[in-house]
Amino acid sequence: MAISVQGNQWHITGDVLMDNANAVLQESNTLTMTDDTNIDFSEVSDVDTAALSLIMEWQRRAISSGNKIHFSHLPEGLVSLVALYGVTDFISFSAN
Repeated sequence: MAISVQGNQWHITGDVLMDNANAVLQESNTLTMTDDTNIDFSEVSDVDTAALSLIMEWQRRAISSGNKIHFSHLPEGLVSLVALYGVTDFISFSAN
């Protein structure tokens, strides 16, 4: 798992699972979140509920700093989790 940054885009690569979610969070805490930050999951291969927890934490971080963020290219499994947990109104995302 890694996060790379290009402008206002964070590109997440690899798996986002329980066993590495804390590392993802710690790495993301070193990054600057600006208004209109886009977090791109196009290179994420496997997710579990930990990925949803990260999205929720990043959304809370954005709100507390007065920023708006968007999540793009969410894997199908993550889109299903977003719907299952009823948080579609809380986050801005696209599956592609």
